[in-house]
Formats: sequence, C-alpha cells, structure tokens
Amino acid sequence: MSQQIHPSAVVSDQAILGQNVKIGPFCTVDAFVSLGDGCELISHVSITGHTTIGKNNKFSPFASIGAEPQDLKYHGEASEVHIGDNNTFREYTTVHRGTEGGGMLTKVGNNNLMQTYTHIAHDCQIGNDIVLACSAILAGHVEVHDGAIVGAMSAVHQFCRIGRNAMLGATCTALKDMPPFCIAGGGYHMSLSGLNAVGLKRKGLSNDDIRALKEAYRLLFKSKALLKDRLQMVEDLNVNNIYVDELLAFVRNSERGVMMHNMKTKDD
Repeated sequence: MSQQIHPSAVVSDQAILGQNVKIGPFCTVDAFVSLGDGCELISHVSITGHTTIGKNNKFSPFASIGAEPQDLKYHGEASEVHIGDNNTFREYTTVHRGTEGGGMLTKVGNNNLMQTYTHIAHDCQIGNDIVLACSAILAGHVEVHDGAIVGAMSAVHQFCRIGRNAMLGATCTALKDMPPFCIAGGGYHMSLSGLNAVGLKRKGLSNDDIRALKEAYRLLFKSKALLKDRLQMVEDLNVNNIYVDELLAFVRNSERGVMMHNMKTKDD
C-alpha cells in the first residue's frame, strides 16, 4: 500500500508523500509540504507552507499546520515548520510557521501529544515526550523541554521556557521561566509549589537524585537571598549531580527570570 487519498481531499502535485500515508475527506495538503511514512490526516486537516513532517504522525479533524503566524512583523517570508515522528495532533490544534525575527522555524520533536484546541505559535521550539493538554496556548518563541506537561487552559508568555520534566498546572499563566523538575500552579498568580517528585520517579531518577534536587530547590527558590548568592549556596553543596547541574544552568541562562516558590505551599 503506497497512499490512500480520499477523492474529496486536495493534495498539491508538488507535495511529497511518504509510504502508507492516509489523507481523509476534505483535507488540503499544499505545495512545499512533506509528509513522512505512515502519517494520517483523518479529515478536514489543513497543512500548508514550507512544512516538513516526519513519520507516523496523526492529525485529527480541523488541525491546522504551517499557517501564517499571527505576528504583525511577518511579511510573507518563506519560514518553516519542522515536525518529528510519532506525534498526535488532536482536534483544532494549530501550529504556525516561524518568522524572520525568531530564526524562521517552528519546531516540534517526537512522541508528543497535543490535545484539542492547543496552539503552538511562531518560532516555538517543542522537544520530545511532551503533553500539551486541552486548550494550552504557547505564545511566540516559547521553548518546552523534553518530558514537560502544560496543563489544560494554561497560557505561556512569549520567550518563556518550560524546563525538562516540569509540570505546569491547569488554568495557569506562565510569565517567567519554569525551572526543570518542578511543579507550578495557582492560576494567573502562579508560582512554584515544589519538586515534581512523582514524575521524576516515573522518569527513573533515584532517591539520591531526588533528595539532591530537593535541597537545591530549597536553596534556589525558597531563600530570600540575592540570586547570585542562592546559586553559590547550591554550588557549595558539592553534590556532583547532573540534575542539579542542569537546574543551575537553567536558572543562570534565564532571560525572563524564573518562577519562585509560594511560601504558603508545603512542597513534597
């Protein structure tokens, strides 16, 4: 079996289709689109622009991939969307292509689940094994690192980063970087509420790793000292732990600033 294309679908002769691609009723696939082996467009899916899609991706009805960004600075430049393998895009998901001001590329990695009504804006960089829950919204230039979860109806401000294996709760507004390995919640006035201990155990971190991260978390996010002093306190622990090193590097490299702990919340 090479391809299955429904008679009502409109597929450009210039589109590149891999083996075993299925394109259902009323879908449109424009020129400059490349669909990898095993991709499935169920129905009413629109894929346009310079969009390159890997293998075994599934697109539910009314997903829109590769459309022009919602950015007044965009002037028709031939920017791109790159999508990896084994992703699921549920109903009404939107992924917009990049802009000249953001590197010309919106990128989605592998094994991600985008639930209904999620939005990935221009120039976002999405890693692997991520869940964007229903109606999660990522503004332009957002980074979501591997293994993160963005809760339902949450919004992430432009240029923010969601760290690896972090969990952002539902109905939140992220205005600053969310550090890796943490949990955050609290709606619009959100803050960190502790370490994502359960999630980290599921990811295979040892008890020693989690203890080291908890101590680093306490010093970094619950202290009232200056940031440079907090970073130094964690370095002085000399725990020689790769996850603590990653946490430190994330905080040091933050341009928007990082979320802090809600002192009214008891962390794990």
